[in-house]
Amino acid sequence: MAPTLDVKKVAMIGCGSMGGGMAQLLAENNYHVCLSDPSEDSINAVLHAAEASKIPSNRFSKHTDYKSLCAALERPKVFFWSLPHGGVGDTVLEGLLPFMEKEDMIVDCGNEHWENTERRQGKCVTKGIRYVGCGVSGGYQAARRGPSMCPGADDETLALVLPLLKTIAARDSNGKPATGAVGTGGAGHYCKMIHNGVEHGMMSAIAEAYTLMRDGLAMSLDEIGDVFESWNSKGELEGTFLIWISRDICRTKNEDGQFVLDEVEDKVVQDYTGEEGTGVWSNTEAVERHVPAPTLTTAHYLRIASGDRHQREQVQKAFGAGSGDPNKDHMAVFAPQKLEDITDRAAFLEDLRMAVFTTCLAAYCQGMLIIEKADKDKHFNINYAELMQVWRAGCIIQADYISTKLLKPIYDYCDPSKSSSNPLLHSAVSSDLKRGLASLKKVVLKSVEADAVVPALSATLEYLKVMTSTALPTNFYEAQLDYFGKHMYDKKGDDEQGLPTEGKWHWEWKAA
Repeated sequence: MAPTLDVKKVAMIGCGSMGGGMAQLLAENNYHVCLSDPSEDSINAVLHAAEASKIPSNRFSKHTDYKSLCAALERPKVFFWSLPHGGVGDTVLEGLLPFMEKEDMIVDCGNEHWENTERRQGKCVTKGIRYVGCGVSGGYQAARRGPSMCPGADDETLALVLPLLKTIAARDSNGKPATGAVGTGGAGHYCKMIHNGVEHGMMSAIAEAYTLMRDGLAMSLDEIGDVFESWNSKGELEGTFLIWISRDICRTKNEDGQFVLDEVEDKVVQDYTGEEGTGVWSNTEAVERHVPAPTLTTAHYLRIASGDRHQREQVQKAFGAGSGDPNKDHMAVFAPQKLEDITDRAAFLEDLRMAVFTTCLAAYCQGMLIIEKADKDKHFNINYAELMQVWRAGCIIQADYISTKLLKPIYDYCDPSKSSSNPLLHSAVSSDLKRGLASLKKVVLKSVEADAVVPALSATLEYLKVMTSTALPTNFYEAQLDYFGKHMYDKKGDDEQGLPTEGKWHWEWKAA
């Protein structure tokens, strides 16, 4: 008989916003949660929040050392982690190991790098300890009410832990939990990493649409909120989490009746402060796996530029514009201007909707291609149908039309281990991208004329042009490489397959 995991007590190590929310969620589902965190204030904050939610206090206990924590748990002991990425997990593991036994389980719910996950899995397996790398998405609010959970481990461990994860995971419109057996080893954290890269591309596209409406069309925040609500209610962007929250962001006012968004500085600093690593890693993976992902990468460069506002102010002055007053944003050289010749605002907003959808879909496609390439390289044994279910609810990139209507049929019936599941090769996806191309061109053209900042939208346009072309300017690039480096080239017509292999020809462009 297959082993089962029947425990009523679990540990939560790390009681910040994510861990604290999950601890309360577990307690609501009748688990006793043993809380552990270096900050007693963090533990107390969880207990106060639980009291406000009327969760019985006897479902929690506080622990200041690993010995007492482990003594309080049943066998097999189950530890949930919500820790910063990097060396913190190694330190915690070293502290726990003296008190752990065979069949104990760690469920690492942090945004950890997949290689760290696999290294710890290798260390634990020699001691009979199970280690699950479980990407968790949806933010601190979803952690409290039900997140998307993306676990990776060996098959037996996944079979053991999934019933527990399903009790707390978000549920889609059919009531099915947003979790599943995603793959082996570091697959869970790898897919969550790419999820965050896709997220950045989608966020940038929506933010770019906002600025085109606000500056380009002089729309009020209430009007923009109405547009986002309309986009989220029907059509290709229906059920898209980031569109839904955009509506709320545009409508939210502070206690003085002023829009909160008008107080928010254009300064994304998470990459500088070290809070996030997934965005950097996802782009590094794209480059190392030789997968073009310009929507993801360009969106991330926007974040990097945004974070150092001081540098942008200095460059602005060097370009001879700006007064140094941070409140005078429109003194910039490339100040966003009103969109010209928009005689039919409704038609332009429809083009903008399709441009955002096309960019979001391209971001998804780029992310899935990175995952497929890594799956083949690293043998993650990814179950793509299960991964699609993980992203059906509770996660930041939830997009009902994209995941259900376009991608789910591909991964339900295509085995990437036997043939490519490249979404761009499937008619439903390619037709929608082709259908959105005209709108994307119109929006990017108007944006260029108005000096609007639209990196994700414009990168997606270039991506589609590149991926659908067999007449790239890189034949000249190839000639340059051969001229100075004797890197060889293929002659037109000789290479029927066009695979990425070295050419057979060299021309002595200039005698040495």
